Amino acid sequence: MGPPAAAAEQLDRGQRAASLAQQQKGVPYQYGGRTPQGFDCSGLVYYVYGKLGVNLPRTAGAQYDHTQRIALADLKPGDLVFFLNANHVGIYVGDGWFIHAPETGKPVGGAWLNTGYWHDNYYGAGRP
Repeated sequence: MGPPAAAAEQLDRGQRAASLAQQQKGVPYQYGGRTPQGFDCSGLVYYVYGKLGVNLPRTAGAQYDHTQRIALADLKPGDLVFFLNANHVGIYVGDGWFIHAPETGKPVGGAWLNTGYWHDNYYGAGRP
């Protein structure tokens, strides 16, 4: 027997979110941006999940408050990873890798959760 239907649907949605986030690699950073013309960190999350029919708040802090807490060891593709007191967010892809819109001058790209800066500033994770 496979996972319950709701769990299977959640996993599928997470995998689709991770895939959609990866498709945005190279999009320029734009403060307040939430379209493929330019994203900030929470705008990327807002866009990706909006495409999947999930209505999330617009800011990283509100997204943190709106998601179910997930332990680092239980991360699955599509989970949101938060940094800097929930002032920055990315979308977990798997194997320790996440996609995010880092900062002005740096386009959407990926990073490793377990590397210095991201490891040191990790705040928590949430499942939409």
